Amino acid sequence: MSKHGFPASARLLHWVMAALILSMLFLGVSMVTSLSGWHDPAILLHKSFGILVLLLAAVRLLNRLRFTAPPLPADLSPLQALAAKASHWLLYAGMFAVPLSGWAMQSAAGTPVRPFGLFTLPPLTAPDLACYGWLREAHFLMTWGLFALLLVHIGAALHHGWVRRDGVLQSMLRGD
Repeated sequence: MSKHGFPASARLLHWVMAALILSMLFLGVSMVTSLSGWHDPAILLHKSFGILVLLLAAVRLLNRLRFTAPPLPADLSPLQALAAKASHWLLYAGMFAVPLSGWAMQSAAGTPVRPFGLFTLPPLTAPDLACYGWLREAHFLMTWGLFALLLVHIGAALHHGWVRRDGVLQSMLRGD
């Protein structure tokens, strides 16, 4: 890894998870707004992707702890540097909290979670309608919070790549 770029493992996990998370967000929105014939398969795919995101988030966090991230541009204000670092850790928190809340919500509904139909995960909580309602609302709010944070993240990346041209975007695209 160069001192200005992320290792290939970090870049691969970043882009695979970006595709999965965006797919899940669009699946989730379409699931709650549609009763079409693909509604049930969409729910199963959404749950499976959620568990995959949870697993990959753990792998990604362990991988991230193995290396030092490239330095931020020296001309960033302290507030911008703090916002960049905080937003990255909030993204990690969201990659854990959103899938865990979905899994717990399904557990509270008494619905098993079967990733890709391969096995059944143990429930995180006993079936409880009131808990299900609370977890559903929490899952919804955290999901929209994560989506908003992703939009800020994408906007900041594009700002660094197209306006500032300071190498920040390139560090995740090519690693140099």
